[in-house]
Amino acid sequence: MKQIMALNDIRKSTKVIFILFFVSFVFLQMYNKLYWPTADLQIGSRIITVEVAGTLYRQQKGLGGRDDINSTEGMLFPLDMAARHPVVMRDMRFSIDVVWIREGVVVDIAPELQPEPGVGEGQLTRYYPRAEANAILELPAGKAEEYGIKIGDRIEQAG
Repeated sequence: MKQIMALNDIRKSTKVIFILFFVSFVFLQMYNKLYWPTADLQIGSRIITVEVAGTLYRQQKGLGGRDDINSTEGMLFPLDMAARHPVVMRDMRFSIDVVWIREGVVVDIAPELQPEPGVGEGQLTRYYPRAEANAILELPAGKAEEYGIKIGDRIEQAG
């Protein structure tokens, strides 16, 4: 009899643990979507999924501190106003291509920017576009060329 009661207790505990795990998983998935929302961008005939750095904190952090781009193909930085916004390789551990965009049109590209490990904030190289932009797209190094991105191309939200 004690064995049957113990078995029932184990089954109940297992159900509770499963439910807690499931609820935690769903919460983390929702949190991840809110914290790092994604967007699909159309580049020519190609559609890529990028993280959207929509807050000042996320824009400061960018891809810094990561070992790779993770599960998306890049990061989009929508900006409040068009200007010659610089990019720095703060805390970067891998090379990237940077594409500056204004109103959906590519205005400049900086290919294969290299990390600057151990360089202080004031000494980081600042990369400026040739023209004002209101969005920046960061891609893994070499992808701008692979995707055939050129100045004057359109990059728009897919869908």
